[in-house]
Amino acid sequence: MDAVRTLLNIIWLVLSGFWMFLAYLLAGVLLCIPIITIPWAIASFRIGAYALWPFGRTIVEKPTAGVGSFLGNVIWVILAGIWLAIGHILTGIAMCITIIGIPLGIASFKLVPVSLMPLGKEIVDLP
Repeated sequence: MDAVRTLLNIIWLVLSGFWMFLAYLLAGVLLCIPIITIPWAIASFRIGAYALWPFGRTIVEKPTAGVGSFLGNVIWVILAGIWLAIGHILTGIAMCITIIGIPLGIASFKLVPVSLMPLGKEIVDLP
């Protein structure tokens, strides 16, 4: 199973992962400019690393996340989340055009919720 995940990750990296990683990196750098938005920049870098190599990992809700995460996610959607979600949707549609790209397109669509609301989530390795 590890060989399949690695193969999917390599294909993902070439077709979509690197470009989405650059988008998250740009969002994170821009969010580092005002000091108050550094927590969102850190979330952007974390989700960007996940978007670079997603197969073999998953995103779960943090049990300690509360109202602060929700309010932070509202601000995130306004600042960068909507643009990153649109990027995942467009990438997913483009990948679903071919039969081989359908699993990658589905993976891109699965990243839309976390690109909209990254706070209160954590990335864990699959067994």
